[in-house]
Amino acid sequence: MPGQKLRVTVTRRLPEAVETRMKELFDVTLRDDDRAMSRDELAAAMRGSDVLVPTITDRIDAGLLAQAGEKLKLIANYGAGFDHIDVASARQRGILVSNTPGVLTEDTADASMALILWVLRRFREGANLMQAGSWEGWSPTALMGRRVGGKRLGILGMGRIGLALARRAHAFGLQIHYHNRKRLRPETEVEVEATYWESLDQMLARVDILSVNCPHTPATFHLISARRLKLMKPTAVIVNTSRGEVIDENALTRALRAGEIAGAGLDVFEHGTEINPRLRALPNVVLLPHMGSATEEGRIEMGEKVIINIKTFADGHRPPDQVVPAML
Repeated sequence: MPGQKLRVTVTRRLPEAVETRMKELFDVTLRDDDRAMSRDELAAAMRGSDVLVPTITDRIDAGLLAQAGEKLKLIANYGAGFDHIDVASARQRGILVSNTPGVLTEDTADASMALILWVLRRFREGANLMQAGSWEGWSPTALMGRRVGGKRLGILGMGRIGLALARRAHAFGLQIHYHNRKRLRPETEVEVEATYWESLDQMLARVDILSVNCPHTPATFHLISARRLKLMKPTAVIVNTSRGEVIDENALTRALRAGEIAGAGLDVFEHGTEINPRLRALPNVVLLPHMGSATEEGRIEMGEKVIINIKTFADGHRPPDQVVPAML
């Protein structure tokens, strides 16, 4: 659409610098508050826009896309994950979809490493003790966690974030193991001294820590099931900064309550904000409100990628981060 000023609707509040730049470039509608749009509001926004800029909180399914009308031509997702968008239905309707890969890699890997440390060292329990004013002084046996160095870390999904975590974990003295659809190049395995497991079941039985870093797809839904949790050591811990649906959350809660798993650090949840209350009550669990990518730098870079995708599309070219069938 060269020469036209696109009508763009953003579904959530974005960093001020990103919103300012969008106002300069596009005919943009921004949010006055940070409340997620209702389904009816999303449908209306799609009908009146050339470009929709949604986030992970906006579920854009085939039914919603059927209400989009003829005007909408691009869904420029603010985020790397796109499992909340029915990309196939969008393509059938001639609507392109783009995302923002790569910019959150380091931030999310930092969060994964932080959760490993907090769970193994029981930092959450110590912090809660201090916040409650209940600490009565040092004791040789109080709040003893476990040493990080020398443990076996199993990474489920060795993409950008998994590899960034492997580099951090290697520096902490962890032994790196991984399961992935494709094996890494030999030189990359050598760099982080990583051991590849074709069998996820076999890897799970041998690791001390499991980090979930794979996307949510039909093939990965409940990939960490009740059966697979039983394969793990009772001293093992699990961290997840990827997608909550990859783990059967009820099965994990039962395993933690029964002492079949030693602890968990979760930044994402199977049912969004509806978290199992029994999970919240466990002392050996660290729960974060989807903070894995929550840095000022990362969120601004996400916005810059969205703007580049829209601007490139407006100039009549394919968005550089278009979601293509090979990514599905």
